[in-house]
Amino acid sequence: MLKTIWATIRQGKIELLESTELPEGTKVLVTLLLDDEAGFWLEASQKSLDVVWDNTEDDVYAQLLQT
Repeated sequence: MLKTIWATIRQGKIELLESTELPEGTKVLVTLLLDDEAGFWLEASQKSLDVVWDNTEDDVYAQLLQT
């Protein structure tokens, strides 16, 4: 299972911004979002999500649930 957790670097160490239970030895993949690029990637991600979630094609499922 993949899970994304926001973190920052403090004194050369990764500091999670939310608490989570990670077993000792858990492998992680770190993707760096530089401050000048983070806004671009967040906006690009939001546009992709909007295409998937904000469309009228899925309205048919809501109509089926009402019957």
